[in-house]
Amino acid sequence: MVGLAQDLRYALRQLRKSPGFTAVAVITLALGIGATTAIFSVVYGVLLRPLPYTDANRIMAIFEITPKGTLNSLADPNFDDFRDQNRSFQKMAKYSAYMAAVSGASQPSRSMVAHVSPDFLPVFGVHPIIGRDFASSDGKKASAPVALVSYGYWKQYLGSSLDLSQLHLKIDNADFSLIGVLPQGFQFPADTDLWVMADREGENPSRNAHNYDAVGRLRDGVTVTQANAEISAIGRRIHNESSEQNDYLLKDATVVRLQDSMTAQVRPTLLILLGAVGFLLLVACANIANLLLAQASARERELAIRSALGAARGRLLRQFLTETSLLALVGGGLGVMGAYWGASALLAVAPPSLPLSGSVSVNIPVLVFAFLLSSAVAVGLGAFTAVRATSDNLRDELGEGGRSQAGSHMRIGRGIVAGQIAITLVLVIGAGLLGRSLMKVLKVDPGFRVDKIVTMDISLPWPDWKDSKAKAAEGAFFSNLIERLKQIPGVRRVGATSGVPLAGGLPDGMFLLMKPDEAPRTPDSLQALSRLFDNLFNQKERFGYGEADFCAVTQGYFQSLGIPLLRGRIFDESDGPDAPHVTVISDSLARQRWPGQDPIGHTIEFGNIDGDLRLLTIVGIVGDVHENGVEAAPRPTVYVNLFQRPLPAVTVTMLTDANTQLVTSAAREILHELNPEIPPTFRTLSKIYSTSLGARRFNLILIGFFGMVALLLATVGVFGVMAYSVSRRTREIGVRVALGARSQDVLTMVLGQGLRTILIGIGIGFAGSLAITRTLRSLLFGVTATDPVTFVVVIMLLVTAALLACYIPARRAAKVDPMVVLRYE
Repeated sequence: MVGLAQDLRYALRQLRKSPGFTAVAVITLALGIGATTAIFSVVYGVLLRPLPYTDANRIMAIFEITPKGTLNSLADPNFDDFRDQNRSFQKMAKYSAYMAAVSGASQPSRSMVAHVSPDFLPVFGVHPIIGRDFASSDGKKASAPVALVSYGYWKQYLGSSLDLSQLHLKIDNADFSLIGVLPQGFQFPADTDLWVMADREGENPSRNAHNYDAVGRLRDGVTVTQANAEISAIGRRIHNESSEQNDYLLKDATVVRLQDSMTAQVRPTLLILLGAVGFLLLVACANIANLLLAQASARERELAIRSALGAARGRLLRQFLTETSLLALVGGGLGVMGAYWGASALLAVAPPSLPLSGSVSVNIPVLVFAFLLSSAVAVGLGAFTAVRATSDNLRDELGEGGRSQAGSHMRIGRGIVAGQIAITLVLVIGAGLLGRSLMKVLKVDPGFRVDKIVTMDISLPWPDWKDSKAKAAEGAFFSNLIERLKQIPGVRRVGATSGVPLAGGLPDGMFLLMKPDEAPRTPDSLQALSRLFDNLFNQKERFGYGEADFCAVTQGYFQSLGIPLLRGRIFDESDGPDAPHVTVISDSLARQRWPGQDPIGHTIEFGNIDGDLRLLTIVGIVGDVHENGVEAAPRPTVYVNLFQRPLPAVTVTMLTDANTQLVTSAAREILHELNPEIPPTFRTLSKIYSTSLGARRFNLILIGFFGMVALLLATVGVFGVMAYSVSRRTREIGVRVALGARSQDVLTMVLGQGLRTILIGIGIGFAGSLAITRTLRSLLFGVTATDPVTFVVVIMLLVTAALLACYIPARRAAKVDPMVVLRYE
């Protein structure tokens, strides 16, 4: 301990004696460790931190596997078979969630309502903090509707009332009694505020109607592999024994950890970002290593004297480890402080689709990671520097003037710089590829107008599928609302749609090509309707069929968004609720299903989406729209008239030149006058468009930042090594000039030496980039992972920056006065 105290005091004196070196080293380490810790906090919070449920690793998500090999939600009969036939799960539950208008509280709200089966909460090991859980009897048709509420909704809208018997909410025209409040923080599925019982009107008997997701809790001692094998066997048995053989019947089934299923889309991106910030940390450590080598070279005489006085090599090694530990401790401490800010900044720029973002924080595991990282950096840098500084016989240095190791140090320094340049090249090329991808994305025509569009989301109660009067009332309500909104000053066009582009996608399904005399009659029950569609789909080859998205719109929707009419007509006033039902299809659907033909006049059956069996006559073709993101190809789409086929959840679109705030205020007043219990949500289409690019922008910002910082550090590293090299060769350069060398010769010699180091690094980095950037393929759009333009531009940028860093020391070397140098010697 006495020796350690001496080492600490001596290390502090050394660092205090070189304030410039200490400041640069600490700031560089703080930057590298802070950035790495901030990214790790996101990775840990999203990918590694267990979900906040009891034995969360035993909670599984269950999926069907389609004939195309993709994961799918579950049909009711399939879920029942999985639940009843398995022996791997304690409990299994299904759920589905959607936005709904909720009234009866302190104020109306648009809230996420989840429809769940009775065992939903037991799967998560969650119990209400007030009241009770669902009982099996709550799901029966004759039972009174009941609901559970989230802690946040209870606090905000229900005044934290403890007497639940007095609380009732109206959801979809039904009055629900509240039976319980769930614990704070529980909102599964995401953002859910209310939970009600599923299947109160009975299950859908079709194995082709994939309406629910499913979760289950494994029994003790059962592994994921065992559960997966059992569920897969059940799924294959369902497929083999089912009479419903079509593209919508499951082919297989699988089990996935719930957390893995929630984070599957972001896992590759986060791991890539973690790798990128790891590269940045390597560049920072390389810079510190070069600084430490220069410091060690300057202390050769000191080390030789200590060795001559009896200091063992182990003591000298310990001294260097102590000094680097102090640097890493201070740099790591500052880095952790920066990570608190960095984690907040990351969440601010992260896309809204980032799952489990509420779990991201600089917590104990993250602090442990930062400590271990700082310790590893300290040991690595200290050991490397100490071994290099004490590698030769230090006592011989006294007789050789302390110059023998200079050449070795400079060779190692140039090697480190070459490595920095290689790593930096990989990072900057990655940023360049992402930047080029974003530019390509921004050039894609989404197929609709983005600017000057204000949207208003509203939800009406879901009517019974056979209640034609309720549907007609919905159509009349939307018609009245649109006419009133047209009177707002500055509003030029008003339309409505069941799904605004880039905001979550549209429902899709199979339609049949039927003649008017083949139109089926509407059955008496929902179960009979499902069986009818199953029978029709089994005859799809006889009728002819196609697949498309389904969207209900008004005439003004196409006009307000500027979606062009290519052929035929769009909806007009003659297409009333009692008129023959008509449809407008997208250009991609016309090309795909009727190549070389005119689809106008054909009739199709697409009632499996909304339960309306009346045939749709194609009257027009409109331009394609990128519904699921500008990067995704436009999907074939069938547009129906919202006034003929009304749906309760609608987005009103308003084309306006007026101030957005004035328009939203006026629209809110109009809606409140028509129905005060319907709360609206306002957005702009430009905001929706920007949000759809959030993930790509997030990746570019981070990797671009890492790349630019790495470029700065690499440039500083080149400058430091070249400056050190020139300082060590001052006498040699003076002699060369005294013997007749011109300034240009000296400048060329020094720049040539630097250029060789740069080219070696570029060569290594180029080879590494060809291999490593392939991991970015899933993040690229419109460019390849080996895009030559990006590679050439980045290499030129890096060579230019590095040569500029070489030029300053080279210019100083070219101005050496030989008389001054020789007289000094």
